[in-house]
Amino acid sequence: MARSLELAQTAERLGYSRIWYSEHHNMPSIASSSPAVLIAHIAAKTERIRLGAGGVMLPNHSPYVIAEQFGTLAELNPGRIDLGLGRAPGTDMNTLGRALRRDPNAAEHFPDDVVELHGYLTGNSHIPGVQAIPGAGTNVPLYVLGSSMFGATLAAKLGLPYSFASHFAPTHLMQATKYYRDNFEPSDVLSEPYVIAAVNVTAAETQEEAERQTEIVRRNRVKQMVNSRAPITEAQLDRLVESHSGQQIIEMLKFTATGTGEQVREYLEGFTQTAQADELMVSFQGPSHAHAVRSMEILADAWELDPAEAAGAPGDWNEKR
Repeated sequence: MARSLELAQTAERLGYSRIWYSEHHNMPSIASSSPAVLIAHIAAKTERIRLGAGGVMLPNHSPYVIAEQFGTLAELNPGRIDLGLGRAPGTDMNTLGRALRRDPNAAEHFPDDVVELHGYLTGNSHIPGVQAIPGAGTNVPLYVLGSSMFGATLAAKLGLPYSFASHFAPTHLMQATKYYRDNFEPSDVLSEPYVIAAVNVTAAETQEEAERQTEIVRRNRVKQMVNSRAPITEAQLDRLVESHSGQQIIEMLKFTATGTGEQVREYLEGFTQTAQADELMVSFQGPSHAHAVRSMEILADAWELDPAEAAGAPGDWNEKR
């Protein structure tokens, strides 16, 4: 969590527009089980950067409670809060049913839950006599998250912005974003489609160093996803990486910009066109926290980010909405 704060403060200093936190449960390597609490902590120690959930797994919660939580965050941090919404559980089914005590079929109600949540945040509750306090009238921006056609279809139908998780689920990126744009229905939120596409970045001073770091990241990803209580030797890991399942895991990182600042920028410009993206959500990948921070600095320099412009970006986007 201290490293998350450092990333946010560094991103703000460098001119990035926003940073999001995702909901996960029972995962030893991820400490983001409560995005709202983490956002509150980081918001208190930053000044301008937008902070959001990427996302809240809505079937795990009552839409009313999420409206109250993010309405509170919005009242405390005006113009800085985003709310991305996912329908996956963010955990294993045992944790979902026995610890979270949620119905495995709750995801079927996701579309209705999004509409209900939107009503609370805009002050147009669908339940007579019930308002989210705080929350009503805060108009916290909602984003539909997705890695398949379901999210694209829902975001297009509701006229909401769409964020695709191409940093770990690359398969349906082009199909989903095209469908979303082609079938978008204007709403009271957006008059035209808005796409955020996620992409991995490993930047370094030289191409060789960036490629070395990327190889370590891939090997670590395979190692993390292999269910083994016994230590794995490097030779065993070599075989796992070369296996069919290992290559499938590595393919999840298909959209990764690797290289110097100039090379990464060139890749991201091409990726923006491929994804038909209005905005890129960057996941910095490196063997260590220090490497990830350095990647962030190199990309900011290559992209010529301006902190003053980033501070004004959310307001400009709200005007577009």
